[in-house]
Amino acid sequence: MDDRFHALLIDGNEDDDTYNPSDESEEELDGEEEGSPQSKPGKKLKQAKTSKAANKRQSFSGGIEKVGAKAVVDRPRKKPQSDFEKAKAALTLSAVPPYMPCRDVERTEIAAFLKDSVGAGENCLGNCLYISGVPGTGKTATVREVIKELESKVDAGELPAFRFVEINGLRLPSPDHVYTVLHEALTGQHLGWKKALECLDERFSSSKHLKGADARPCVLLIDELDVLVNRNQSVLYNIFDWPTRPQSRLVVIGIANTMDLPERMLPRIASRMGMKRLAFSPYSHKQLEEIIASRLDGVRIFDKQAAEFASRKVAAVSGDIRRALELCRRAVEVAEARIAEHTSTVPPEVPESRTDQDENQPSNSVPEVTPATGQFVTMADVDAAISQLFEAPQIQMMQRSSKLAKIFLTAMVYEQRRTSVVETTFEKVAATCSELCASNGEDIPDFDTLLGIGCKLGALRLLLCEPGARHKLQKLQLNFPCDDVTFALKDSEVSWLSKYL
Repeated sequence: MDDRFHALLIDGNEDDDTYNPSDESEEELDGEEEGSPQSKPGKKLKQAKTSKAANKRQSFSGGIEKVGAKAVVDRPRKKPQSDFEKAKAALTLSAVPPYMPCRDVERTEIAAFLKDSVGAGENCLGNCLYISGVPGTGKTATVREVIKELESKVDAGELPAFRFVEINGLRLPSPDHVYTVLHEALTGQHLGWKKALECLDERFSSSKHLKGADARPCVLLIDELDVLVNRNQSVLYNIFDWPTRPQSRLVVIGIANTMDLPERMLPRIASRMGMKRLAFSPYSHKQLEEIIASRLDGVRIFDKQAAEFASRKVAAVSGDIRRALELCRRAVEVAEARIAEHTSTVPPEVPESRTDQDENQPSNSVPEVTPATGQFVTMADVDAAISQLFEAPQIQMMQRSSKLAKIFLTAMVYEQRRTSVVETTFEKVAATCSELCASNGEDIPDFDTLLGIGCKLGALRLLLCEPGARHKLQKLQLNFPCDDVTFALKDSEVSWLSKYL
């Protein structure tokens, strides 16, 4: 066996540059045949062969990771992208435009605030800015655009370097986890929130010992700030207290949907987060139309009246640019389906020459749709998109629900806008329902009746209810945006509901 083992090693050294899997399998089979009751050495022999095979794999030309890889040929699209595809891509919410129109004043104020804050470099003093506005007004997008501009100036050497950390409150499992996320973003270490709080408190109390990248000013952007409100409001207090400490080098920008959030906080928090404020007003129909036109720059598929109609419709409800983009994108899909159906059913005809007399005569026929005209989306397409978006099944269920169910949904919207928290409890909603009914001359329903109404709305998936036994502290949340409830109930037979929507 020793001679055979020596021969195998010699053969392995002779063909180090080539690898044949069949050779390895034959060697392993031979080793198994040589096994015997004393064959502890046989196992060592098999291990030696396996190790040798691994060495052969490493010496394989190109590396084992490239076996079976195919080169992807960079070929142009067989079919060029149509105007419909370009428009749908430009109207998606994930498409980030290079410039945010209609927010020049707000952009200038944010840029001036950040330049003054981080312009001193390591001698930066902490500062706070609170930005408020209804959803879909471009608050977060404007701040990100300003940050990109400042980062380009840092690369050009016109501004000292700084660090940027963005945290969304809705993505945190609890408000206390903001400490863990912030500490990990600054140091790369993942700690529990209690230990992270201690480290952050020590870091922002004295930053003189920090060097290199850690000594740079830090810009902290917290979106959905109202979600971080806990029982004793300690999270918001710590976040807005750190910038007030000397040598903290921390700049905090908080974004929320409520304008009077600082006034709802404890005085020690309101005095810190209310120093500088910036309010984003809802978009008007002209601004929405301008934003849509900038998104569709170079793609002429919208009739001017259709774009104006869509903008006015959204501005009358909420002024949310996200809803306007969604509506226009759906209108493009409706127009694309309509034209595809028209071209598939109507055979192409050879156009006949028309005389000057025929050209001057009005025609009641539908004009031919050609790529040269560019105006594919009409007001009828927008109207059909509105019917699909605003007359969805959940809208119809809200409109056909009982009078008390409509009051319950109105109380949910009123409570969410009053507290700026999407989640509430049944006890608070029941108290709001009783308050609304008493203020408008309605009979005040009892607790059990409201509990049954809430369960029915939860069964219809209009509400998201906390699983478990029914009780007054059960958590509730709207399953759809408040705009859908507003649109469904604004023309309700209960006329006074519109005051609270």
